[in-house]
Amino acid sequence: MLKKVLLTTTISIISTSLFAQLKQTDDIKKKLSIETKDTVAWIYGGYASVGANQAFLHNWSAGGEVLSLTLNGTFSAFLNRIYHRHVWSNNLDMTYGLLYAYSNNFVPRKIDDRFDFTSKYGYQIDKKGSLFFSGLLNFRTQFAKGYDYNVPDWRYKPTSNLFSPAYLTLALGVEYRKNANFSVFFSPAAARIIFADKYYTSLSPTGAFGIENGKTSRFELGAYFSGRYQTELNKKLLYRTRLDLYSNYLAKDVKDGATGAVIKKDNPGNIDILWDNFFSYKFNKLMSVTIGLTSIYDNDLPYQDSYVDATTGNTVKKNEPGAAFGWWQIKQALSIGVEYRF
Repeated sequence: MLKKVLLTTTISIISTSLFAQLKQTDDIKKKLSIETKDTVAWIYGGYASVGANQAFLHNWSAGGEVLSLTLNGTFSAFLNRIYHRHVWSNNLDMTYGLLYAYSNNFVPRKIDDRFDFTSKYGYQIDKKGSLFFSGLLNFRTQFAKGYDYNVPDWRYKPTSNLFSPAYLTLALGVEYRKNANFSVFFSPAAARIIFADKYYTSLSPTGAFGIENGKTSRFELGAYFSGRYQTELNKKLLYRTRLDLYSNYLAKDVKDGATGAVIKKDNPGNIDILWDNFFSYKFNKLMSVTIGLTSIYDNDLPYQDSYVDATTGNTVKKNEPGAAFGWWQIKQALSIGVEYRF
């Protein structure tokens, strides 16, 4: 897994070098509303960061992990092409993090893992240059296997992997772009396909990731909303947020094939939510502290508050500090390290 962290870091450095070769006009970047029909430009921006936290304890009366190391990398960038009344915009977010601890013989444990790419093409449909008829493609997955470390035999029971799950969204709709840092997209007809290996969907009688037991994909059709905003509150503090909402018109109750009993109730009113928040404060040209908070709600991903002990067959309640959040998926990460903005 350490190789994956190094690979992500290398990709970040190479990508930064490639973007630096493109020309950028600051005035266009600030407006990006295409006030003239003759606008032609490439617009880009983003940041790359690598962080690490290390701790060592000996004869420490308060107790704690004897020796630990946390490594994490983040890369986020956008690349837009403006050609007269046409705008092609691309956003890429990648994160990966690992924890090494003495108490488990430094077997790496994943603490962050994400690949999220969005590409949109829009054609200006108003004179002010703010409204676009747009097509959108979004692809989300992860880099490596995931585990539930609360389970004693977690090593033999991965819960996810690369492309398991993977979410592909294709949508046609209308986008409002005030400038390069703010956009709102809405589609009344968005197709979403969820992919996963049969191994993971067969772990539960109800399947996994919303995919039925033993199948490898699920098709959804619904309404999709995506809003993005980014701003530099000052020269040192950067804030970025994103809100995605999805309502599946085809949602229906999941029933037990043998008894016919409803296992999980679902309907178009159970809206899937993804809300990203990211803060970055730069102490100087290189050093920074970053805080990331992601919240996800998906009715197809219920919270499992217990597990079955393989040795005794007994149901064991998980001892987790975040149990109060229920079905909400919460990811929070704080890192101090090196950051480069472009």
